[in-house]
Formats: sequence, structure tokens, C-alpha cells
Amino acid sequence: MHATLPLLESRRFPPLRREATTTLQVNLGYRCNQSCVHCHVNAGPSRSEMMDADTLALIPQVLAARVIGTLDLTGGAPELHPGFRALVREARALGVRVIDRCNLTILSEPGQEDLAEFLAGHGVEVVASLPCYSADNVDRQRGKGVFGRSIAGLLRLNALGYGQPGSGRVLNLVYNPQGPVLPPDQARLEADYRRELAAHFGIVFTSLFALANMPIQRFGSTLISKGQFNAYMALLQASHRDENLAGVMCRALVSVDWQGRLYDCDFNQQLGLPLGAEGGLDDVQAGEGADSVTRPGGLHLRDLLVRDLAGAPIRVADHCFGCTAGSGSSCGGALKG
Repeated sequence: MHATLPLLESRRFPPLRREATTTLQVNLGYRCNQSCVHCHVNAGPSRSEMMDADTLALIPQVLAARVIGTLDLTGGAPELHPGFRALVREARALGVRVIDRCNLTILSEPGQEDLAEFLAGHGVEVVASLPCYSADNVDRQRGKGVFGRSIAGLLRLNALGYGQPGSGRVLNLVYNPQGPVLPPDQARLEADYRRELAAHFGIVFTSLFALANMPIQRFGSTLISKGQFNAYMALLQASHRDENLAGVMCRALVSVDWQGRLYDCDFNQQLGLPLGAEGGLDDVQAGEGADSVTRPGGLHLRDLLVRDLAGAPIRVADHCFGCTAGSGSSCGGALKG
């Protein structure tokens, strides 16, 4: 896999500072039952990196100490972590809003037969990947048969009240473009999704999040192989809008990797740009042929027990243009800047 970090070092992106932390986004591990082309985490069935029990136990403590209102669980497939359900129970007992970033096919994996009922029973919000309402497009991006299993998962969630008006059970869908282009207008795309999914499958959902593909890890490497990386970066930079800077997710979100290390966002996590490390991009020691890097310093989850990050500088590089281009992009969809 091609390294993308050396191509993102120009520092043309405007400087940013953190605000009060409202969301703790935790990557429980890289193991996943899928291997998607657009995956910026490079997750898959063969990945073995998973958060240990001691680090997992820090999460509820940090939520309470910093009075963080939202726990956003991601991976890989976060549900495959053996501590996933216990963590959800602890967070919900604290009154914390819990989001599960679910690939939908996990709901039909062996050993996960009661997962949908568990999520519903604990009031977990589901953010579900469905990059298109066309079977051919989804299977091309995510693997053969994934679309059919995803539809089955959505129908099961609908049957439990997810996405149903007035149910209180939130089901948001996530769209990614098929290639090196910006997402279309989110509101219009959401209307298309509602029409097509209702007409063909009787599926309902709460909202649609249109996310830009980030030029890192598996997607970035594919762009390099196809000779499309520079053109995509030029598109992102030319489409940058300053008004989107106020709403970027890194201002109020802390990303935690499977080892408990802190980052300004999930994308910085995958590039090895830790929050609180001294020095800039110049001190990166790149891993061989990949985006894995080592850096001096950096903060750990345990540091949040005693440290407030408000006002700290945010680590930026040119991949950040993926969040400010066009309508903007975040874990909650378009920024509508």
C-alpha cells in the first residue's frame, strides 16, 4: 500500500484550535467482517488490533470526568470487540448518548444474531454505511452480496422501530462517492434515498450523511496507483470554503485509537498524527510502504482524566481539505457551510 502522508505535508490548510470536547470517538479495533475500497482505516477480517481491557475501562471514567455527552464507537466493526456491549451499558448508565457506526452486515454475522435487539434495548443510535441505493454500486465498493445483507439489516432495524417517526430510535445512513469526486448535495441525495429505499424495500431512516472520501490509507493508495491522487487533491483544495472551518468535527471531538492514544480526528489517527505530540510533520518517521508512523510524545486516554483540551492547536495537513471542500464533510455529514 502506498504511503499518502508525504504527499499531504505542504501545510496549506488554515490553523485551527480546539473547543470544549463534546464527543469521544473511540476506535475499538481494526477487525471487520468487510474490506471496503473506500475504507480510510484499512480494516478487514485479518486485522487483529483490538483495544485491551485496561484501556477500555478508562472510557467511562473519562466520559464522567470531562462530562462528555456523546460516545461514538467505530472500528473496524466495533461490535466485534468482546467488550463492546459492556461499554455500551456503562456509558448509557451515565446518561451518555452512544452512537454505533455499523456496517449493517455485522447484524447477520454468526454470534451477532441478537445485536440489533441489544442496540434497540439500550437506546443506541445507529449510523449505518450504505454508499448507494444500487446493488451494483454497493457490491463494487464493499464486496459481493453486501447490498442484500445491508438491506436485510435495515429491514430488521426498521422492525425494531429504528428510523420510524416518533420512535426515538435514530437510524442515520452514510453515503460515500464511488471515486475521486465530491459528494452531491446532501438534501437532494437524502430525498433520492428516501424515495428509492421506500419504493423498492419499504425502508425508512432518520437522516442521510454525505461524506467525502479522504485521500489516505486504502482509498488514497488506490488513487496513487491509478494516477488520480494529485487531481483529487487539487479538487479538494479548489473547493475549500472558509465558512466550513467553524463546523469541522475536530474542534469538539477527540479520537481515540485502539491503544488509547489521542488524535484530533479519525483521519489524523490513521495518518499517525497524535494530539499533543511536539513538532510538526517534519519529525514523522514513516513506516515502510504505509501510513504507519511513530512520533515523540502525544496524549493518552488517561490524560483526559485530568486535562482539558480546549484551546489546544489542532494538527492539520492537506487531507483536511476533505472536510472543508464544497458543502463540507464530518462524521455527521455535510457542514452546510
